[in-house]
Amino acid sequence: MKIAIGCDHRGFGLKKYVIKILVDLGHSYEDFGCYSEESVDYPDIAEKVAKAVADGRFERGILICSTGIGMCIAANKIAGSRAALCYDNFCTQRARKHNDANILCLGESLSHGEVADIVPTFLSTEFEGGRHQRRLDKIKALEG
Repeated sequence: MKIAIGCDHRGFGLKKYVIKILVDLGHSYEDFGCYSEESVDYPDIAEKVAKAVADGRFERGILICSTGIGMCIAANKIAGSRAALCYDNFCTQRARKHNDANILCLGESLSHGEVADIVPTFLSTEFEGGRHQRRLDKIKALEG
């Protein structure tokens, strides 16, 4: 799977760990920044990743900031982006099965053990469709 990944300065350390997980799982990725702990504005990174996923260049995206909230809000401003803030496997499975989330948002305060569970779950869980597709279609209609 081809993954777009990005972070702000607060998520830089965790992004390096997530990239290791992606490589170990055999996925390819493109890093949309940031590339150091120097302060950046998270909406700039979220926009790049969300557009890359929404336009189909990447199958999924991962965004990381201090809490994951800012990245999630910013990414969901892009039509076709379905970003979900996930902090455990239950939320991650639901985000994929019921909402067809295509961008995973993480907070840097998550432990490596939690992230080692969440990332593979996000990448391997399939959308269920069915009644959830009807709801997804309504979300798409909201995008205009």
